[in-house]
Amino acid sequence: MKIGILTQPLHTNYGGILQAYALQTVLERMGHEVQVLDREQKMHVNKYRFPLSVAKRVVKKYILGRKIRIFQEHYFNRTYPIISQYTQPFIDKYIHYRNVDDLSTLRPNEYEALVVGSDQIWRPSYYSKIENAFFAFAKDWTHVKRIAYAPSFGTNKWEFNDLQTQECKELIKMFDLVTVREDDGVGLCHSYLGVKATHVLDPTMLLDAADYEALVRQAGKVEAHPHILLSYVLDSSEHASSVIRQLAEARGLTPFYVSSKVEDVFAPLSDRIQKPVEEWLNGFMQADIVITDSFHACVFSILFNKPFVVLGNKKRGMSRFTSLLKLFGLEDRLVSSMDEIAQLGEIDWAQVNAKRQALKKKCLQMLEEGLRK
Repeated sequence: MKIGILTQPLHTNYGGILQAYALQTVLERMGHEVQVLDREQKMHVNKYRFPLSVAKRVVKKYILGRKIRIFQEHYFNRTYPIISQYTQPFIDKYIHYRNVDDLSTLRPNEYEALVVGSDQIWRPSYYSKIENAFFAFAKDWTHVKRIAYAPSFGTNKWEFNDLQTQECKELIKMFDLVTVREDDGVGLCHSYLGVKATHVLDPTMLLDAADYEALVRQAGKVEAHPHILLSYVLDSSEHASSVIRQLAEARGLTPFYVSSKVEDVFAPLSDRIQKPVEEWLNGFMQADIVITDSFHACVFSILFNKPFVVLGNKKRGMSRFTSLLKLFGLEDRLVSSMDEIAQLGEIDWAQVNAKRQALKKKCLQMLEEGLRK
C-alpha cells in the first residue's frame, strides 16, 4: 500500500525528525511504500502584502520596542541552509520525503492511505491551515484510508476557533482510525470533535533503543563521554542553569550540552547551527543522567533507560509531559527545584520496559488493523 504521512515540516527539531523517521520505518516494516509529505524550508514573500508587513514591523520595532527582524523572510532563507547543515543530511538519507508546497495539488490516485501524525500537528498555532491536518485537501477522495496516528493538540485547552472546529468535526468523521498522543487529546476529541480517540505511544517509542543505536554507529558518531549529565534545555533561564549546575555537582558529573540556540534569531549564527541527529542520540547513549524541558528528550531517556528529570515547560505545553510520564508511572520526574530532585528514587526500568513493550504491541496492532479496514 502506498502511504503518505502528513506531519510538521521537517526542520531542525530532533524530535520532529525522529518521530517522522520512526513512523515511516514502522509502516515500511509492515510492507508499505511510504512518503513523508514535507514542504520546502523557504519563506515566500508576497509582493503585494510585503510593503504593509514591513511597515507594521517598523512600527513594532522602533515605536513599540519589540525585538523583531524587519526583513525576516530574507534572513530565514539566507540562514536556514547554514543552521540545518548537519541535520539535513539525516533527513536526506533516511526520510523518504516529497516536497509539496500546496497539498491541493495532490491527486486521489497517488496514495491509498493518508496518515497524519505525530507531533503538534493538531495545534492551530503550530500548523496554520489546521483543516489540512484533517485532510481537507483530500475530502473528495473516495478510496483512501484516513488514519490519525498520535497527532498532538499540545495542550489540554481547545485552541480551534468555531469555524475550524466545525470544519474539522466534519472531516474527522471520514477517518478510519483516530488516535492521539496525549490522554487529554482523547477528551478534546470527544468534547469538540464528537469522535472516540485512543491514546497511543509517540511513534519514536514504536522502535527500540537498538534501532537508534544502529543509526549512531552507522554514522560513526559513537563517542564516549564518561560521567556526564546530559542537558537538553530548549528554553534556557537562570533557574534552569542553576539546577543543572547543582545537579551536576551533587552527582559528581560534567554537564554536557546538546542544545543550540537554533530558535533564537538574534543569536550569533554560529551558535544557531544544530548538531547532527546522530550526535544528539549519542548523548543519550552516553549519559549518566538527563535534564531537559523537551518532550522527546523525555522519550529518549525512557528508551535508553537513563535516569532523567524534567523541568516543566508551560510555554510549550505541559499536557505532553504529564501524559507521557503518567503512562509509565514516572510523574515524580517532573520537577521545579533541586529539593524535589533530591527526593527522587530509582526508576524500575524492568517495569517501565515491560509496559512500553505491551503498549508498543497494542499500538502496532491498532495501526495495522486501521490500514486493513
